[in-house]
Amino acid sequence: MALAARLPQVDLFVSAAGEEVLAIYQHTIDSLRPRFRIFRDKTASSVPVGMLYSDVYHTVVVAPATSNTVAKCALGLSDTLPTNMFAQAGKLGIPGIVFACDTEPVVITKAPHDWVTLRPRQIELDNVERLRGIAYAQVVSSPEELEQALTARLNALQLTWNTSSS
Repeated sequence: MALAARLPQVDLFVSAAGEEVLAIYQHTIDSLRPRFRIFRDKTASSVPVGMLYSDVYHTVVVAPATSNTVAKCALGLSDTLPTNMFAQAGKLGIPGIVFACDTEPVVITKAPHDWVTLRPRQIELDNVERLRGIAYAQVVSSPEELEQALTARLNALQLTWNTSSS
């Protein structure tokens, strides 16, 4: 969320699952509204995806992407807001940056109350590699890589980071 707050003119497209996870980390939709335009997925067909056709968006960022979302994107399934955004962006030639969570044999990550060690299965690692092969998709594996990818994208668009998150 700290990186998103530094991006210029960012909109948040939040799935129902994403909204649940935000709450776990003490972020509410209402607390995010002063900084972001927020689109919540309350439809079976991910209606907010249609906004990609308006030629307003230049980049789609899926972050963080669970192993479930990575698998669906890697296999071409698009039945949630994040997977639909990713698929339609690719079909429109809009670059996508995916911050995949399960990218290494051992992942140490911050859970709501503590740090945990995860050991992704080979299938999760294979799906990340499959995703890397999809046109218009860039996969990153850490918050630092995400920031680097976003910096490169902003530079390509001749845009800059916000110097303040307010």
